[in-house]
Amino acid sequence: MMYRLIIALVTFLFVANSGYSQSFRDNNNMLIGKVESDGTIRNANNMKVGQIFEDGTIRNSNNMRLGTIEKDGTIRDKSNMRLGTVSSDGVVRDNNNMRLGTISSDGTVRNNNNVRIGTASGINTKSAAVLFFFHLF
Repeated sequence: MMYRLIIALVTFLFVANSGYSQSFRDNNNMLIGKVESDGTIRNANNMKVGQIFEDGTIRNSNNMRLGTIEKDGTIRDKSNMRLGTVSSDGVVRDNNNMRLGTISSDGTVRNNNNVRIGTASGINTKSAAVLFFFHLF
């Protein structure tokens, strides 16, 4: 379970800025997926697995609403229950305020034990939790 949590943490921390596609890679430089400039989320096989809309709505590939991400970084499920947060300084916390990991300004992703688990550049930390909390990759 912890391994899945770490992989998910790497995944959710790699969301693209608008204007281009951002590829997500793990610590071994293996492609996990990408987020395109329109918010389309694709896996490593280039299959659409979801989308993040400008209003914060998150939908899966079947267009089912999964939840939302608020401007303050709060992540909510489809029932509006709070799942966790991503702060503007890159700290990721679950609903119990437990720290899950961080992403630094240079794009280095670390788990809660401060172990480097991946890298990315140009990420948007307020949107990043979408991939983790909704397991889109």
